[in-house]
Amino acid sequence: MQHDDKNNAQGEGGPRRSPADLFERLVGRDNPVIEQLDKNARLLAQSALSKLDVVPRSEFDAQTAVLQRTRQRIEELESKLEALTQQLEGVEKGSTSQ
Repeated sequence: MQHDDKNNAQGEGGPRRSPADLFERLVGRDNPVIEQLDKNARLLAQSALSKLDVVPRSEFDAQTAVLQRTRQRIEELESKLEALTQQLEGVEKGSTSQ
């Protein structure tokens, strides 16, 4: 008794479907099972992300800009302080030499 591929594709319950066929059948249409899985996956991801210590990108960018301006202001104040220190040292040298 010889079986060919055509007969192997037929089972007692009708034609056998490959996993790829089943996958195409599941995702090819509006499927409530897929929609529910997608909804559950999104909820799970949101729940996991809410437990992490993260900030929105917009807040991160805003804080980065504030930090950059603060650093620039510190550099300006340091250079002014250095100039004033040099002036004070010059005045002190001038008053002690007289």
